[in-house]
Amino acid sequence: MSEIKDRRYHHGDLRRALIDSALAMLAADQSWTFTLREVARRTGVSHAAPYKHFRDREELLRELARIGFISLGKAMTEAMCPDLSSTRARFMAAAQACIGFACQNPGLYRLMFSSDADKTIDPELHDAAMITFGILLDLLESGQSDRSFRPVAVSALAAASWAHVHGLAMLTISNQFLEEKVGLAPVPAALDVLLDGMCCTD
Repeated sequence: MSEIKDRRYHHGDLRRALIDSALAMLAADQSWTFTLREVARRTGVSHAAPYKHFRDREELLRELARIGFISLGKAMTEAMCPDLSSTRARFMAAAQACIGFACQNPGLYRLMFSSDADKTIDPELHDAAMITFGILLDLLESGQSDRSFRPVAVSALAAASWAHVHGLAMLTISNQFLEEKVGLAPVPAALDVLLDGMCCTD
């Protein structure tokens, strides 16, 4: 048995090892231009080994995006702790968790919303994305039930919220928020503006 094969079997779970290597490469370079051959080299396995688990590079990228959505959903859920006193506070916490996740994982976050993470051809990726989006929908519906948010179509609230938070995340990880333009704390200030528009006034 060759040295490469020995190293492969020491991994135990080759699929997980390949994913971990790809995530590390994505975090280091904040891009996903790597090839399966490079992932195999990083993992310490033969060039052919990844094809036992991933048909091509695009399938691996979609799996990374799926993992990203699961992690994002977990971060948002954990941020909305029961101690928060209002739906508005839970929304603020979830939104900041989303932006924080993007800042901690800029390459992964960009991949999740790129054309390389095509949700139309990957049911598992689509489901993971929709479950994460469902966290927002549940929060908005809860806010309407307790009269925190305006009684408009929840789809309109969701579109405004997602566009706003995602835009803040992308601008933040692209270092576009300059103090001379938007002040010292643009993210919470922008979220307050969003919430002021969404909240009931009576």
